[in-house]
Amino acid sequence: MDTQAGIGSRVEHVHFGRGVIVDATLDAYTIWFRSQQGTRNISKDFEGLTMVEKTENTEPSGQISLADIEQALSNVLDQRLHEVQIVPLAPRWKRGTLVMKPGDSTLQSKEVPIETFFHKIVMVRDRLRVMEQKINASKVLEEDEKVELQQYLTAIYGSLTTFNVLFKEPIHQFKGAGGKD
Repeated sequence: MDTQAGIGSRVEHVHFGRGVIVDATLDAYTIWFRSQQGTRNISKDFEGLTMVEKTENTEPSGQISLADIEQALSNVLDQRLHEVQIVPLAPRWKRGTLVMKPGDSTLQSKEVPIETFFHKIVMVRDRLRVMEQKINASKVLEEDEKVELQQYLTAIYGSLTTFNVLFKEPIHQFKGAGGKD
């Protein structure tokens, strides 16, 4: 990858997905990854990192503060909030049908294409992630309130792990409190 990418450049990591460069040293980038909800230091010569959208490397006149990084991330998240991410369905479920059959045999069953059901699950997951980002970025909530809300979100993710069987790629799956990164 280009070793002269500037802060704000968008990149794609082979394991962590899309990210934004928030700092750079001579040898490495500090990149914020949505999938990790945090930053990772990645060597500039790491072959599994590709440029998605480059921002020119400019020498800032002063130090970059945490507030500058938060503002930049907030801007990127706002711009990308409605970006559609392709989340593939596991091949064995393609063209399948979800059948909901009531215990009372006099009532009619409901059939839904699994692709439709999967799309709804992905939408729930994505909206939970946006909620999580808004909680983390909130200037109104105290840290202990953020932690409490994060615990609820983690419990919700854990409740949804049943649906992980539908996802083709583990990186898109739900992870609860016991999930491994």
